[in-house]
Amino acid sequence: MNPRVRHRSDEDGKDMDRRVVRQRVDEEHGKNKVGSPSYLLIGDEDVAPQVQESVDWTSLAYDPMLHVFTLLDHRDRASLASTCKAWRSLGASPYLWKSLDLHAYRFDLSMAASLANRCADLQKVRFRGLDSPAALINLRAKNLKEISGESCENVTDATLSMIIARHEALESLQLGPGFGERITSEVIKVIAICCPKLKKLRLSGMRDVSSEAITSLAQHCPQLSDAGFIDCLNERKAGRVVSLRYLSVARTSNMDWRVAVESWGKLPNLTGLDVSRTSIDHAAVTRLLTSSRSLKLVCAFKCTMLEHDADLDPDRFEGKLMFNNNFNRMASLLENTSVEEETTRWLEWNLSRTFLFFAEWNLLGFNSLWNSHGGKLFLRLMQSSQEDVQERAASTRGFRPRSDDYDASVYRERAEAVMRDGGIRFSAARAIANLSLDVKGAKAVAEGGGVDVLLGLAKSRNKLVAQEAAAGGVKVLMELLFRWPLDCGQLLESAAGALANLAGEDKCSMEIAKEGGVHALVRLVRDCDYKGAQAQAARGLANLAAHGDSNNNNAAIGKVPGALKTIIQLTRSHHGGVKQEAAGALWNLAYDEKNRELIAALGGVEASVALANSCMNTSRELQESAAGALWNLSHSEENSIVIGREGGIPPLVALARSEYADVHVAAAGALWNLSFNHVNALRIVEEGGVLVLGRMCTSSPSKLARFLAALTLAYIFDGRLDESVRVSPKRLANVRRSGLRYVGSFTKTFMDPKIFATAASSFTPSKAAQVLKRVCIPEADVLRCSREEIGRFVTMLRNPSPVLKKIAAFALLQFTIPGAIHAKHHASLMRKAGYPRLMRFAAAAKSMPREAKIFAKIVLRNLGVSSARMLKRKERIISS
Repeated sequence: MNPRVRHRSDEDGKDMDRRVVRQRVDEEHGKNKVGSPSYLLIGDEDVAPQVQESVDWTSLAYDPMLHVFTLLDHRDRASLASTCKAWRSLGASPYLWKSLDLHAYRFDLSMAASLANRCADLQKVRFRGLDSPAALINLRAKNLKEISGESCENVTDATLSMIIARHEALESLQLGPGFGERITSEVIKVIAICCPKLKKLRLSGMRDVSSEAITSLAQHCPQLSDAGFIDCLNERKAGRVVSLRYLSVARTSNMDWRVAVESWGKLPNLTGLDVSRTSIDHAAVTRLLTSSRSLKLVCAFKCTMLEHDADLDPDRFEGKLMFNNNFNRMASLLENTSVEEETTRWLEWNLSRTFLFFAEWNLLGFNSLWNSHGGKLFLRLMQSSQEDVQERAASTRGFRPRSDDYDASVYRERAEAVMRDGGIRFSAARAIANLSLDVKGAKAVAEGGGVDVLLGLAKSRNKLVAQEAAAGGVKVLMELLFRWPLDCGQLLESAAGALANLAGEDKCSMEIAKEGGVHALVRLVRDCDYKGAQAQAARGLANLAAHGDSNNNNAAIGKVPGALKTIIQLTRSHHGGVKQEAAGALWNLAYDEKNRELIAALGGVEASVALANSCMNTSRELQESAAGALWNLSHSEENSIVIGREGGIPPLVALARSEYADVHVAAAGALWNLSFNHVNALRIVEEGGVLVLGRMCTSSPSKLARFLAALTLAYIFDGRLDESVRVSPKRLANVRRSGLRYVGSFTKTFMDPKIFATAASSFTPSKAAQVLKRVCIPEADVLRCSREEIGRFVTMLRNPSPVLKKIAAFALLQFTIPGAIHAKHHASLMRKAGYPRLMRFAAAAKSMPREAKIFAKIVLRNLGVSSARMLKRKERIISS
C-alpha cells in the first residue's frame, strides 16, 4: 500500500482531521520482484458507507455558495468557477470581484490578462512587486477606488501617470514602502487633476514634495482628508490643503519646522499628526499644540530632539496628546471605544510602521515597550481590520535579535508579556520562533497555544502568511526541537506534533528533511522517555515517509542509524498511542523496498504480527495501522512466507471482521498479498477466512474492500490450492463453492441485465461507455499490479469456472481504465506479454460468459486508447 499521511487523533482514537493523500507512483517503482503481489495507493476512498453517487450542485443555495466563494483567493475562485455552468455564473458575480488582494502573488502582465475580464467592477486592489504597476494598467478596472502597492522601486512618473489617468474614480492611493525613488512632484499634480474624489494619499520615499504639488492637491481634491509623505527628503506647505484631518511626515528630512508648524496650525480640521523619526523639537511641538484648535493627537516616536522629554501633559493643552517614548497612554487610547474609528485606524497604521522600524533596527527602548505594554499594544494591532497593519505587526514581533545583542531573558520577558495578554492566538510564525528562543519562553508559547496557531496560519487563505508559517514554521519547530532538552516532554510533544502535521504536505516534508528533521525526530523517538513525544515523533516520521513517489525522505529515514530498530521496538510499547504511530510509521516505511528488507532483517515482520495479534480490542487507528504494516511488508514473497509462518493470518482474518471500513481495506489488502502464495491461501481457508472475506465482499461499506476481498477469494480458488491440499477434497469442494458464490454475488451487484443485454447485441462505443459507467470502481484506480498478477488474471480467463472468468475480466477492466493512475503501466505490461491476442480470443470465445466477453472487449478498447495516447505523446516529443 502506498504511504499515507497520518493525522493526530484524540484520546478516543477518532481522527481530528482525517485526510488520505493519493500519490502517483513512478513507472519504475512498481517493478517488484517475481511473484510480488500488488500494492495499493489509497486515495480519498469510501472508508465510510456509500452515499448518493451524484449530487446536483446547481441545487445548492445561492447565498451559502457565494459565501464559500468569498473564502477563496482569486486563483481558487477562478478554478472552481470552471467546473460547471452554475458555478461559472456564480464565480462571475460582481460581488466577488470588488476587492483583489494580490499581495502574496507575482502580479505581472500575464496575471493581469487572466484577471481582466472579471475586473469590470473591481473597486480595491492590493499588490506588491516590481512588475505590478505596469500590470495594473492591464486589469482594465476603470471603477477602482482604492490602490495599495508595495516594493515597486522601478515605477516612474510615466507609469504612475498612466495608472492615475485610467482610474479617475480613485479615492485612496497608498504606495510604499519601497516606492517613490524615481518619481517626482509632477506625478502628484497628475494625481490631483485626474482624481478629484481622492480622500487618502500616502506616498513613501519621494525626493521632494513641491509647493506646486501641494497647491494642486488643495485646488483639485476638496475631499482629501488623509495625506502622508513618508521617508521624503522634503515636504512643503501641506497646510494649504484645508480639508486635511490626518497628516504624516514620518522620517521626512530637511523640514523648516517654523514654517511647517505655522502652516499646519492653520488647518481647520487637522486631528492627527505623525512626525515620528524627524528632527522636530520641543518648542515646535508646544507651539503646534497651542496654535491648532482641532489637533488632538501628535505621534513623535524616536525623535532625537525629544528623546528626554516625557509625554506632554494633556491637561495643559486641553486634552491634546503627544506620544514620544511612553506607550502607556497609547495602549489605553487604542482600547478607548469613544475614540473616532477613523482616528483609531490612522493611529494603527502609523504605529505599525513605527514599530516595524524599531524592530528592524533593534532600537533601544523596544524591550521596555514589550515588557510594559508591548503585549497588549501589539495584540491590538494584530486584531486590526487593516491587513497591512496586521502583517507589519506580525513582522515586528518576528524580528530576531542580532547575535551579539541576544539576551534570552529579554525574549523570555517578551513571551511572558504576550502570554499575559492572551496574545499567542494572534501571533505569526516568525514571532513564535523568536518568542521561543529559550526554554522558558518556549514553554510560555507552547502552553499559550502557539503551536496550534502556527498550524492554523499554515492553512491561511493568505498565501503569504501560509507560506511563511509553513516554510518559516519548519525552521521554527526544528530549532525548538534541537534547543529544548529531552526532559521537556510536553513541549517536545507539541512541537513534534506540529512538525508531523506540516510533514503531511509534500513541499513541507522536503523542507523538514532539509533542515535536519529526520535526525531530530529519530533522536526524539530513540531518546525521549515521554510517551506523547515519542508518539508524535513517530507520526512525524510516518508523514515524512508518506511521499515516496516525489522525494527520498522514506529511504533517508531507513539510513539513519537505529531509526528502524527503534520504531520496531515502539510497536511493543504499553502505550496505545505510541504503538499506533509506530505501526503507522512501519506501514509507510515498508513502501520502500530497501526499508522493507531492513525492517524484516531487524525483526519487524514478527513485531508487526505480534502487534496485529494484540490489537483486537483497541482503537480503529491501531487496528488499521497494524494491518497496513503487514500489507506493505507482504509485498515481498519472503516476507509473505514469514508472516504466514509466524501466525499473521489469524489476526488479519479477525481484523477483517472489524466494523470499520478502513480496517476492512487494510486487512483485505494484506490477505490479498498473502493469498498469492498457495500455502498462505490454505491457511486463510483453515482459519475460516472464506466466510469472513465472503461477507466482506458482499456487505462492506467500502467498494475497495469488497473488491479486494473478491480478488483474494479468486486467488484462493483459481486452482493452485488443489496442489497442496491438507483437507479432504469434499470439504475443499464445499468451501470452494461457497467462496465462488460470494465472488459471483460481488460481480452481480455491478450487472444491469438491460445494459448488458443491449451491449451484447450491439457493442458500440456508447454501449461500452454505459457498461463502464456501471461497473467502474473509482477507488480501484490506485491498485498497481505486477506482471505476474496480470498474468494470473489472464490465466483465470481460461478457468472452467464462469465466476472466475467474470472476476478476472472485471479486474483487468478496472486496472486498464483510461485516465486511471496506473492504467498506462498495466496496459504496457499486457502489451509486452502479448495479452491483447488472448483478450481478443476471450471476447470471441463461445464458452465465455456474456459479461466476461463484454469486459474483455472493453479491456481491448482501453488498451487501444492507451496505445493511441502513447503514440501521440511520442509524436509530440519528436516534433518538439
